[in-house]
Amino acid sequence: MSVPAVFDYHPVQSVDEAIALLQLYGDEAKILAGGHSLLPAMKLRLTQPEHLIDIGPIPNLAYIRKEKDAIVLGTLTRYKQIEQSEILHKYYPILPEGTALIGDQQVRNRGTIGGSVAHSDPAGDMPGIVLALKAQLVVQGANGTRTIAADDFFVDTFLTALEQDEIVTAIRLPLPAPHTGSAYAKISNKASHYAIAGCAAVLTINKKGLCTSASIAITGASTRIIRASEVEAALISKKLDDATITSASSHAVANADLISDIHGSAEYRQQMAAVITRRVIMHALERA
Repeated sequence: MSVPAVFDYHPVQSVDEAIALLQLYGDEAKILAGGHSLLPAMKLRLTQPEHLIDIGPIPNLAYIRKEKDAIVLGTLTRYKQIEQSEILHKYYPILPEGTALIGDQQVRNRGTIGGSVAHSDPAGDMPGIVLALKAQLVVQGANGTRTIAADDFFVDTFLTALEQDEIVTAIRLPLPAPHTGSAYAKISNKASHYAIAGCAAVLTINKKGLCTSASIAITGASTRIIRASEVEAALISKKLDDATITSASSHAVANADLISDIHGSAEYRQQMAAVITRRVIMHALERA
């Protein structure tokens, strides 16, 4: 099938209006932001919501701004805005760098960061980058507003910590410490551009040349977005020479539930995850 099942379309003008409709229709409703994850799934009838709640018309949810202690992105911030943001190029080049690898120009013109993180696709780029950046996700629902750490937000494939009536409204990124570098790269499916094995890395180096903080996330290789904790542990308090980085990268998908499909076996993804992790750590180190 290439045509979605019948559904009712509800454009809304406020977050409160969207939440009210989520409460009214329950599991029969889906939130539509940019639509580049949801609509293809609907065309294949992998999901068949009876009601689409379009939050695109809500004003003031597409922005990138620097606050006292964070960079904040509104949930409807489009990939193209991220790619062109001077603020992000200055503080977190990993975001415009990763965004440039997403899909094609049409996707980047319409796709949104909030829609991507809420979709929680392990082969997507934004969830892994957001995890590596240790973001805080601001969500709003019938019971008010709360903040969820990225480590707690991504639960499983297409599953997050969002309650049924909650919507992501903003993503907060802590301002980086001095001498922090970040990078993202992936080996991608040539047709879809989704990651077969990707890595997002954020490193902080002190004046002695030792790694004081390492945050590493892996995309594409596993059935869920994963933090590469063993890689992080192997980097912290170390001088990051080639031998240390190579050894640490070999643990990129340790204990992960690896995907094996027509695009790459589990063994291939394991090997490529180690290769790409090493490259990304080296690149982040150069920027630190």
